[in-house]
Amino acid sequence: MLKRNLLIAILTVFSLGFLGLQLLEYEYYAMGFRAILLLFLTVLYAVSVKNRGLFFFLFLITYTLSDIINFFTWEYYLEENERDYYYYIGNAMYILSYMFLIAQLLTSLNVKKVVVKLPFHAFVLFVLDCFCVVVVTNTTKEELGVYPFVLEFVYNAVLMLLLSLALLQYLYRDDKKAMNFLIGSICIVFYEVLQLAYFYVSEVTILNVICSVFFVLAFVFFYLQSRLTYGESFQLVNS
Repeated sequence: MLKRNLLIAILTVFSLGFLGLQLLEYEYYAMGFRAILLLFLTVLYAVSVKNRGLFFFLFLITYTLSDIINFFTWEYYLEENERDYYYYIGNAMYILSYMFLIAQLLTSLNVKKVVVKLPFHAFVLFVLDCFCVVVVTNTTKEELGVYPFVLEFVYNAVLMLLLSLALLQYLYRDDKKAMNFLIGSICIVFYEVLQLAYFYVSEVTILNVICSVFFVLAFVFFYLQSRLTYGESFQLVNS
């Protein structure tokens, strides 16, 4: 209990520090705080959650490693015509981390059964996913080459899949754990979309701060859901 409270206190300090540095536009140091924040969160999950989910643990580890790589390569300057391999490695690891999160979802979600019971919801989500992925990714079309654009497209597709599955899980479970997972997923999607807007549309400081708030909230809710177990399933699915 003492270790857990100490880690939570440290996480609170680093979260406030991260947001403060973003507000002051010290992005390099903010990235360092963020990497340390995720590192302590991973440790907190390891020491405070007894029934740890393998895929969720892998999600935290992969995401943290990607942030650490981004921090140490922040000031890496490319030579002329040199490919930015760190960009591909970092984003590929973020995609992998979200896929681990999706895998964690799928361990408790019978997708086939949900689709049979909620066909309209599943269809609407599929259409919205396709629309959102195309629209959001096209905002970067003028800024990116072919391969980075494809990577961004895959990135956004994985994110929307995560959000859709989280929503279906909430309809399926209708409990606090599923609700926290859904809120965390919504926050992480808002964070990613606002980050794209900040990088490719307008580098407004307040936009970056709001983006960072969503990032912190996303991991707060992901951690909260990791401490809970699923309750009774939604009645419609069991009928």
